[in-house]
Amino acid sequence: MLIVNEVFFSIQGEGTRAGQPCVFVRLTGCPLRCVWCDTAYAFHEGTRRREDDVIAEIERHPCRLMELTGGEPLSQPAAFPFITRLLDAGWQVLVETSGHVLLEALDRRAVAIMDVKAPGSGETHRMEWRNLELLKPTDEVKFVIAGRADYEWSRNLAREKKLFERCPVLFSPVHGVVDPGELARWILDDGIPARLQVQLHKYLWPGVERGV
Repeated sequence: MLIVNEVFFSIQGEGTRAGQPCVFVRLTGCPLRCVWCDTAYAFHEGTRRREDDVIAEIERHPCRLMELTGGEPLSQPAAFPFITRLLDAGWQVLVETSGHVLLEALDRRAVAIMDVKAPGSGETHRMEWRNLELLKPTDEVKFVIAGRADYEWSRNLAREKKLFERCPVLFSPVHGVVDPGELARWILDDGIPARLQVQLHKYLWPGVERGV
């Protein structure tokens, strides 16, 4: 059984697959409380559902790209076999994770999109740092940037851990707080191979929180 907050079909708004149609399954629950969190409604709201029911719902959509998100989807132990089942059925599975849960048990065929919590999140101390050693070239690392201090911290960590050489690294400004153009200038001035990521869905459907 999974505790599911919502299932929806939308345009992928983040990561290297931004702009592609994608089916999203948002699971309930997260042990973190990031200052800038935009999905707090997923902390507690949700319905217990059988895996078969969830799969039947996502199979109705004309798409084979699926993202498991939250909250923190991996805080539910049932998420791990669910991911493997989807992969076995031919789905391309993206897993949006906070970096708090150890990724060792995650099926290696899945694409982990791991947040690294910069100090502006208030949750840096909750990171499971061993996850950096588990990253695959097909995974992605995302830093959410709440200001210049977050940017410098993220840049330095990415350099120190050689993340730029290992997988795509995304720098995403906190929507409505950091000007994307300003973040772009910082990246260009430092000459780092980070990708600037804006949350595309927030520009397509401004003010809409759910189902996008």
